Amino acid sequence: MGNPSLLSFTVALLGLLSPCLTKLTPRVSFPMGNPGRHHTCFNSHDIRNTTTLLLSEDGEMLYVGGQDAVLALNISHKDAIILRSKLSWSPSDKDLEQCSMKGKKMADCSNFIRVLNFLNATHIYACGTFAFSPRCTYINSETLTMSGSPDEGRGRCPYDPYQRNTAIIVDGQLYTGTVADYRGNRPVISRHLSDSRHVDLKLDDTLGWLEDPTFIGSSFIPDEEKIYFFFSEVGREYDFIDKFIVSRVSQICTSDVGGQRTLQRRWTTFAKAQLLCQAGSELPYNVIQDIDILPLAEGGPADDTLFYGIFTSQWSVNSGRSAVCSFRLTDIKSVFSGNYKVLNRDTLQWSTRVQEKVANPGECGLHNASDNALRFVKENFLAEDSVRSIGRSLTMVSTEHTYSRLTVQRVQAANRKNYTVLFLLTEAGQLHKAVLLQSGVHIIEEVQVFEQPQPVKNLKLSIPKGMIYVGTSEGVVKIPSANCSFYWTCAQCVLSRDPFCGWNPFSRSCVEVSQAHGILGQDVDGGNVEQACSSVSLTQRTRFSPSDLPTASCPSGELLSVSLNEVVRLKCPAASQLSRQFWERPNSRLSSDLYLHMKDGSLSFVATPATLGQYLCLSTENGYRQAMAIYQLRQKSSPLAPTSYTQFRRPTPTTQAGPGPGPRSGPDTSATAWPKIPYLDPGVTKLSMSIRNATVTTRQTNLDMSTWTGESRGKEAEFHDGNLLPTSRCSCYLKEVVVVSVLLVLCLSLLIIMLLYVIRQHCHHRTAPHTETGSTGSRDSNRRSSEVQGEVFNKHNGPTMHGGHGSSFICNGTLPGPIEHLPNTPI
Repeated sequence: MGNPSLLSFTVALLGLLSPCLTKLTPRVSFPMGNPGRHHTCFNSHDIRNTTTLLLSEDGEMLYVGGQDAVLALNISHKDAIILRSKLSWSPSDKDLEQCSMKGKKMADCSNFIRVLNFLNATHIYACGTFAFSPRCTYINSETLTMSGSPDEGRGRCPYDPYQRNTAIIVDGQLYTGTVADYRGNRPVISRHLSDSRHVDLKLDDTLGWLEDPTFIGSSFIPDEEKIYFFFSEVGREYDFIDKFIVSRVSQICTSDVGGQRTLQRRWTTFAKAQLLCQAGSELPYNVIQDIDILPLAEGGPADDTLFYGIFTSQWSVNSGRSAVCSFRLTDIKSVFSGNYKVLNRDTLQWSTRVQEKVANPGECGLHNASDNALRFVKENFLAEDSVRSIGRSLTMVSTEHTYSRLTVQRVQAANRKNYTVLFLLTEAGQLHKAVLLQSGVHIIEEVQVFEQPQPVKNLKLSIPKGMIYVGTSEGVVKIPSANCSFYWTCAQCVLSRDPFCGWNPFSRSCVEVSQAHGILGQDVDGGNVEQACSSVSLTQRTRFSPSDLPTASCPSGELLSVSLNEVVRLKCPAASQLSRQFWERPNSRLSSDLYLHMKDGSLSFVATPATLGQYLCLSTENGYRQAMAIYQLRQKSSPLAPTSYTQFRRPTPTTQAGPGPGPRSGPDTSATAWPKIPYLDPGVTKLSMSIRNATVTTRQTNLDMSTWTGESRGKEAEFHDGNLLPTSRCSCYLKEVVVVSVLLVLCLSLLIIMLLYVIRQHCHHRTAPHTETGSTGSRDSNRRSSEVQGEVFNKHNGPTMHGGHGSSFICNGTLPGPIEHLPNTPI
């Protein structure tokens, strides 16, 4: 063993050398039960763990292996899964008791169906764990009844229901990869149900050909007459790392019958090689999780057959990541035809072969070879080179999701170009649909299949029916592989970049390419909306023209009445998870000092006279812009005005009666009262928000987006009786000016009235007649009173003259001198 500290340093160094990973975000996400992504479920309270799936060639029936039962489901109907028949197959009470005595849980002692394959046109071969004592049987596919009694299934089916296995039937013979003992310590790759030309074969248990493997899958290549098994195991050739897991591909020939003396009833064509899913100097993704074969294109050579696999890493630096790698059959064949390593039986150390090459391991027809050649094959079964992924790079890698299953399909787009589409199942219960492009991987959508993660899952793709079947412990789910009807506009259909879908300009709908005729709007590689949608326009006039819409109408928005100094938050739905939202105001700049752009695309600010008015939320994706929300913000007119969002009526188009200013009347067929924005798509996306799950789904809404510039930039807008009318920016201060003016006039009037009253009182006392019989004391008293009133008068009329004995003017007063009775003089 090597130095642990050196190993840790090496792993850390390779982790630092890993390049930055691009985040892969699904464009659209559909939660469980979302109406935007239709799927059909089948479940029953008495049927569980329906995880083994077998699809008929015509795609009309789906056979399901569950717990203590085999089901025949009719899937010919588009929106239904119908249980046609059910075969109950459960252990007896005695079998359950023996299983419990072995120390197993009663829940694991049921019969879990793990092998389900067509034997011929009339029968199915099925195997189950059967209370940790595997059993196999023949089932009539039409009546779903057993033909004969079950026989022993050791070496054909695992004992443990949670242990993975693989099985495939070729020419009526069963080839399996599983374990052959109760404890799971004897892994085997074997052949069963052999005909008269062959014999049942298996690996030699004493040779160490397999090191604690986990079988993943198997594929038959008819042109090669070989079966390839994919699994992961402990890599004994890396003796400096304890329990280092490697991914393997192994091969056997279907014509193998074993040796005559050496390797009797043992494989003479077994060979294995390492599958290397690695990019550059990164740490390898060394644990394979699932594998699927991509069928050949029509007329393509067999060597171009591709295998796509999901890989994870046992290193902590890559923890939580999943990678997809692709391998070419010609590269696998090249590795198996090369040199092999040799195992020293004394030291159990692997080394490069140094002796003379006696035979070619993995070559078909070695059963007739000499004993010397078979002994050489027996010791040299590990290929020296590794099978590297295509381009020595990763097809895709995800840092957010851990994938567990995949299936792959080749799809022909509208331009007759073939694209590879991956359907990936995550451990969190979501199905990702991804298309492989030259620029990278584009995840078209994400569909939540089940709420809770399932321990055992399975994927089955029906290309003729265009359906994906997911086997879970809760039931079977059927999902259409294409979801074209979800996209209601040409722009959204093109932006999806789904090779299944294209825009039909005649039906004005997004349709499946395989079912359409004529030219369709589609751009899978670039997603260019303007080019793709313009190329399928019926006439030049309809090129991005709102008049081409089925229902061209004015934009609808939301009217919001707020109080000054109130915190306002305007929400903006996203057209997709790849779009970016931004806000605009007519003839105004959204300063960062006043506005706060939130991560969810909403806009937050404090309501002030300067922030009242119109707000438009735009969404941009791949260079395409569309309006998502329009708001009109105004101040509350009374304390009873609502403070929440209220939907106002759609504005009625209006027009001027003449070329000059004047009252508005009649409908407007050319312009609306709204400030217009750039029109970008015939029928901008209508948004259908799911409040329960807060997930955006795109729908069509008809917004007239002609111009957001021009004369309308210099004006705000005001809502009146449900219509949006232009008005002056300063009109919002008119009410305040009127109120202040009225209060000022009232205060001045009150002050003048009080002043006139005081003057009148003063003049009245000065002009009052004197009483002749009055005493001297009374005259003195009156004089003092007059002096006091004079002081009051002087206080209101300014400083006095002549030493304070007169005033600067006389009004209703008395003249100095002996004459005291003069008529009143008006002011």
